[in-house]
Amino acid sequence: MSTHGGQARGQFSSKLGFILAAAGSAVGLGNLVAFPVMASKNGGAVFLVAYVVFVVLVCLPVMMAEIAMGRASQRNPVGAFSALSGGALRWKLAGWLAILTPFMISVFYTVLTVWIVMYFVASLTGGLEQLAQPEAFGLTVASPSIFVYLFGLQIVVFWVILRGVRKGIERQARILMPTLAILLLGLVIFVMVLDNAGAGLRYYLVPDLSRLNAGVFSAALNQAFFSLSLGMGIMITYGSYFSREESILSSGRLVAVADTSVAFLAGLLILPAIWVFDPATNPDDLSSSSVGLIFTYLPQILLSLQDTVGYFGASVVSSVFFALVLFAAFTSLVSIVEIPISYLIDEWNLERRKAVMLMSVLMTVCAIAAATSFGMSEFFTNFISYGGGQRSFFDLLADTFSEVILPFVGLLACVLCAWRWRSNGGLHGELAVGNPAYRGSFAERYINFSLRTFIPVILLFVFFNSVALKYFAFDLLSLL
Repeated sequence: MSTHGGQARGQFSSKLGFILAAAGSAVGLGNLVAFPVMASKNGGAVFLVAYVVFVVLVCLPVMMAEIAMGRASQRNPVGAFSALSGGALRWKLAGWLAILTPFMISVFYTVLTVWIVMYFVASLTGGLEQLAQPEAFGLTVASPSIFVYLFGLQIVVFWVILRGVRKGIERQARILMPTLAILLLGLVIFVMVLDNAGAGLRYYLVPDLSRLNAGVFSAALNQAFFSLSLGMGIMITYGSYFSREESILSSGRLVAVADTSVAFLAGLLILPAIWVFDPATNPDDLSSSSVGLIFTYLPQILLSLQDTVGYFGASVVSSVFFALVLFAAFTSLVSIVEIPISYLIDEWNLERRKAVMLMSVLMTVCAIAAATSFGMSEFFTNFISYGGGQRSFFDLLADTFSEVILPFVGLLACVLCAWRWRSNGGLHGELAVGNPAYRGSFAERYINFSLRTFIPVILLFVFFNSVALKYFAFDLLSLL
């Protein structure tokens, strides 16, 4: 077990442990909810193809770079950016941004997870019909009971993190990830045998090139980047817990395969279900809101299953679905929260227990503010104005840190690895550790070329376009 700053650093027990934990961080609401939403709004099969292409050609090299940064430095993002740049202050600032980002994402992600817990409990206790009512979501987010669920969730999340890398993070991933896969496969098989599921399946798997446009490419890249947890500092931190005897290349590929497979299966579940619910569905009329899909539209779809399997059967399917989403959200949340805690352990030399306690207080206070952003508090509900309207504190966190900052941090990691990191053979020297065949391979040539040329250009455009869209309601793609 390696050490830094006097504190023992955890380490994954095996390659499988790393893959399951990293996949657990990547597999979350982005896969199970956002991916089907984006696929439904962006041409189905053409979006799916573009997504896979971007995962392979753009996201994988960035993932390899981030994991290598963590393993080479044995540090959190601040320490990694600082150590690999030779201690330059501007690069340390990049590391701080990679700590602030997961902290802020974890705040609004906590609130989303609390809503999922509430929907799961309601489904389990026979409340599916109430969840399917138009006013259900508004009543849920304004309910005082949200704080009871919030505190309960925080206790479980921080208990897992307190147990450390191997006994906490890795162990929960080893249990929840296989369970998630089994539940997802079961639901997919169930939906596939329902009437009219074939219409949704054709839309999802048979490309219609007339739907291909610049917006599809932009949506696919944004989704791929967020889905794989890039730009959050997660892969840097998890890389610091990764054995030097294992290959980053093969492990990173398996993480990407696991993540993409879950997203693909989620599409196989949600899109056919939409057509089962309404055979006359027009994809262009579907909501672009992930929150709208999971908390408003899907309960209606699940309730409609009572015509086939009865109300009890529909409630069981609904409970299984929300359990599935909860498992995915929980594994991601644990991973995100670990990043600032790793920073406190490395840079502040705090014991894990003290770091966890400090972070639990800060995160809970901010999560309470975000939870009151839906009418409970006028201040946090109308927190700021941008993009042509009033935005809540929750909106500000979600827009800024999940949409805008992620590609920027990813861009900085690319530039560091391609141009600045020179110690111990640089990026390629680290990728060859545990994988001697990497040297001189096609993978080395491609990663070197892509990180030095088109990937930074793409990420820079995504960053500027995200700023334009979120804050000024203007799409730079409209200029093309």
